[in-house]
Amino acid sequence: MDAQPARRVQGGCINESYRWESRSGPLFVKVAPVGQLAMFEAEADGLRDLARANAVRVPRVLASGADEHNAFLALEWIDLAHSSSPAASAKLGEQLARQHRVTAAQFGWHRDNTIGSTAQVNTPSVSWAEFFRERRLRYQLELAARNGYGGRLQELGDELLERVAAFFADHRPAPSLLHGDLWGGNAAVDAGGAPVIFDPATYYGDREADLAMTRLFGGFSAGFYSAYEAAWPLPEGARTRDDLYNLYHVLNHLNLFGGGYEAQAESMLERLLGTH
Repeated sequence: MDAQPARRVQGGCINESYRWESRSGPLFVKVAPVGQLAMFEAEADGLRDLARANAVRVPRVLASGADEHNAFLALEWIDLAHSSSPAASAKLGEQLARQHRVTAAQFGWHRDNTIGSTAQVNTPSVSWAEFFRERRLRYQLELAARNGYGGRLQELGDELLERVAAFFADHRPAPSLLHGDLWGGNAAVDAGGAPVIFDPATYYGDREADLAMTRLFGGFSAGFYSAYEAAWPLPEGARTRDDLYNLYHVLNHLNLFGGGYEAQAESMLERLLGTH
């Protein structure tokens, strides 16, 4: 492999990403300070789990490691396009449903990972309501409090934590294999037009959580949802949980980026408390 990368490429706002030439062809390499090695190793494990599902294509993991100063994750290079055809969008919906058919005995995962650069706690639980309340919402709310976001946000958040179980009174999801961070920027198509997903925050959870996030920032077509439903219909009332699942991501954006996400989180909390 060349001692220096061929060029820097776009690859998110957390790490530096490069196209790196090797004897067997180009690689996609993420580089970060050495303390981020565990983050890269968890991402590699997530990509391997998603690959074993034999559903949506993900980049193949080639290597991860560190030297004295930097950690790295090397993946296969895939020529990507973010504009997909109706056929590719439908294929992604169908394949995602197949991925979600891969289930585990408990919610969570065998290790913690990250959502963006925020720690994501995956300690397993047999109760989805308990897992989502404690490992997802409470964790982000407590982090927000440490970051100085108190007052109304915390008052509403505490009330929601007390009432989360009501959202699952008649809903008993299976622990499905999730991408975990499935917004439009983490999905594309390869040179042959086949769907590709990447930058996962993998764990086993309610499949509705993946689908809810596809609606948070847009980027997925009506054909995607129709194909998913044709492959594995969602239960009645699935859309009523969108705000609950997306609150986790909005709180994470508040903790990462601040700004207007506090008002958005409070608005979501008010809607949720108004319905349950």
